[in-house]
Amino acid sequence: MTQTTHDTDVLAGLREVVGQADARKVFGTPVTQDGTVVLPVAKVGGGGGGGGGTGPADEGQPAGTGGGFGMSAKALGVYVLRDGQVKWLPAVDVNKIVLGGQLVAVVGLLVVRAVLQSRTAARERRTGIRLPALPAVRRRRGRRH
Repeated sequence: MTQTTHDTDVLAGLREVVGQADARKVFGTPVTQDGTVVLPVAKVGGGGGGGGGTGPADEGQPAGTGGGFGMSAKALGVYVLRDGQVKWLPAVDVNKIVLGGQLVAVVGLLVVRAVLQSRTAARERRTGIRLPALPAVRRRRGRRH
């Protein structure tokens, strides 16, 4: 089996990207104004993949390929250096706040539903009277009143 140049190109590309991942990608360029230094901070991550392939020698040319790499960066906040003091200011992730609010609302509605069902069932056991179900709303299609 012979190795093609595609495999070495993928490895060379991965080595180049990994070699460029250093602290400069996490800490941005400091900004200085009026004696205050702002140093942005990000979370940088990455992942890679590989591949290969073989084929039975009696069926012809073996084939295969693969590769892949991805990187992500997310702002975490900034360090503010002023008058010999360092202060951390985290970045606000509005998406997490909205998602948290939605989860709280859904859980709250499910709890209210469970409480109402429980109270209705307890009332039925206590009084022996079963309340009628609400009538289904039917819409007539194609007719106007």
